[in-house]
Amino acid sequence: MSLNRRKALKLITGGIAASLLSRPVLAQTKPPVKAIAFDGFVIFDPRPIFRLAKKLFLEKGDALAQLWFAKIFDYTWLRTAGAHYKSFDSVIVDALIFSAESLKLDLPLEKQKQLISIWSNLEIWPDIKPALQRFKENNIRLGFVSNLTEEMLRANARNSGIEVAFEFYLSTDRVQAYKPSPQAYQMGIDAFTLPKENITFAAFGGWDAAGAKWFGYPTVWVNRLENPIEKLDFKFDDMGKGIDQLVNFVLT
Repeated sequence: MSLNRRKALKLITGGIAASLLSRPVLAQTKPPVKAIAFDGFVIFDPRPIFRLAKKLFLEKGDALAQLWFAKIFDYTWLRTAGAHYKSFDSVIVDALIFSAESLKLDLPLEKQKQLISIWSNLEIWPDIKPALQRFKENNIRLGFVSNLTEEMLRANARNSGIEVAFEFYLSTDRVQAYKPSPQAYQMGIDAFTLPKENITFAAFGGWDAAGAKWFGYPTVWVNRLENPIEKLDFKFDDMGKGIDQLVNFVLT
């Protein structure tokens, strides 16, 4: 290669490098959050269900509540997988009866009614109202995407004076498929009429965080009970014990 050619090549490559170095590095930013789809238990505290079981069944109450919740999820997943959907208010009755029979507990109708009715009389977590106000001030649209019935969701919200904060009360009854079915998560997109990238999903359970992330939602796990991370090959976008982590993710 001649001396002139070498000089020319050096000038060209040097100029390209200088140009690249002089360009500003563009920071990667997440798409703007315009709406939040909530699992019901991010808003409503389910612990009174466990306390009532303990009150009614004393030393066997904890075992009953734990088996009951496990069986509820078993039934929702099995019914979705087998295309034999049944509304959540019926599923929780079936799961309760099975659990009581498994533990050889007498389950009088009155106790059964108490345990079922509390699902529509849950209080909100203490950090909810300030967060809802922040979302309102920033024009963030809110809705539920939940396995609970719409009647349960509305009753709980109404009892705590927050019913008007939510634009949608989307129960899996609408699509006849429980989470983590993609059909359930699709309800959020159809209702908000927004791309999934602009809808943050707020999950209470680790399995629900996995399902929402698999579906493609930016997902914040509000891990109120500090459960371990499910081994389901997913990575949520953020996690915290309270709602503040969700507020920070959405508004920053």
